Amino acid sequence: MVRSQAMRELMIAGLAREGGVGVETVRYYQRRGLLETPERPETGGHGGSVRRYGERDVHRLRFIRTAQAAGFTLEEIAELLALDATDDRARARQLAAERVRALNARIAEMVAARDALSRLARECGAGSSGPCPIITAFDQS
Repeated sequence: MVRSQAMRELMIAGLAREGGVGVETVRYYQRRGLLETPERPETGGHGGSVRRYGERDVHRLRFIRTAQAAGFTLEEIAELLALDATDDRARARQLAAERVRALNARIAEMVAARDALSRLARECGAGSSGPCPIITAFDQS
């Protein structure tokens, strides 16, 4: 038996929960133009004037969060969303390549910081007299 799935409608709190963010984050994304703000329905009654969000909104919110986790800025995310409408894969690829280069640079910085801290920890553990090399290194920064 095949059951038809009714389109789910969520209020803003439900959208936020589905996207793993707070309501204020949803509102912020709306102000930035990343998420649409649905019109309030004209119907009366209890809850009739509450904005409703659907699966498309949930998908878009999750896209924004995933793109942020990959290191994209909100401006870049807005561009990616616009590119999706135009199917401009070349620009999307360029943005991704730029993000990969930035991530590689950040990884190199973190590896250098880890190696320096490991060296300082070894020196500190060597038990030599004088000030702790870790404290001295951070004090000189």
